[in-house]
Amino acid sequence: MRPLIKAEFRRLLATRMWAGLLIAGALLGGGLVGAMTLVGPENFDPPMPGLDTEAGIRSILGILGYTALVPAAIGTVAVTSEYRHRTAAVTFLFAPRRWQVLAAKLITYGVAGLAYGIVLAGSAAIAFFGVAAARGISLGLPAGTVLALLARIGVAMVAYLLIGVGMGALIRNQVVALSIVVGYLYMGETLLMLIPGVNLLYPVLPGGATASLTDFTYLADAMSQQLATAPVQLLPPAAGALLLLAYALTASVLAVIVPMRRDLT
Repeated sequence: MRPLIKAEFRRLLATRMWAGLLIAGALLGGGLVGAMTLVGPENFDPPMPGLDTEAGIRSILGILGYTALVPAAIGTVAVTSEYRHRTAAVTFLFAPRRWQVLAAKLITYGVAGLAYGIVLAGSAAIAFFGVAAARGISLGLPAGTVLALLARIGVAMVAYLLIGVGMGALIRNQVVALSIVVGYLYMGETLLMLIPGVNLLYPVLPGGATASLTDFTYLADAMSQQLATAPVQLLPPAAGALLLLAYALTASVLAVIVPMRRDLT
């Protein structure tokens, strides 16, 4: 098992994917949060609470949760590329026990997702505190609470990368898999929130679980106001974390079980 994990890390580090993953994390974390902090949420259109309030900080940091499509897409590409370039057949030829190969991939990309989450959260923290200090803003939350929120977002990115791996193993066709994963995360759940009655499912969907984990209620509240419906009640943060973990575990199980008996040709 250990040689397979080493081989997967060598495979990952031999491509540009790992560098692109970390660069994306830094740009989305430091760049996005830094820009929003510099502009100030009170200057958005429509305006949001300022950074001198708890709601303003949670809103700014919670928006990072909606960049989860990036690690999910990378996880999807990582698996579907094996089938697209027909390297999976060679891999399984040298390691006939497919479950070990697939488990090694999950471990490798789980570590890659963790690295992405650390870079995303770390760069966001540096940008947030640096720009806020430069603007002389008195923050509405203690630094420890802000760091804890960013850590939750970083952990959520690991879950989404594993979800992408599971979707890639389940669908295999790279274009179709990417279209489904990115399309759903980019606008699928938002569209569901526009449908009265159906929006009640939002708290138990991956995006709702992430919003619960990061305590990001702004989008759900805004949708409820636009539709003149009762506010959607998100799950408690701990429940959101468990639900997101369940999605990641389900995707991981699918990534191992589904390819076991499939023909690779």
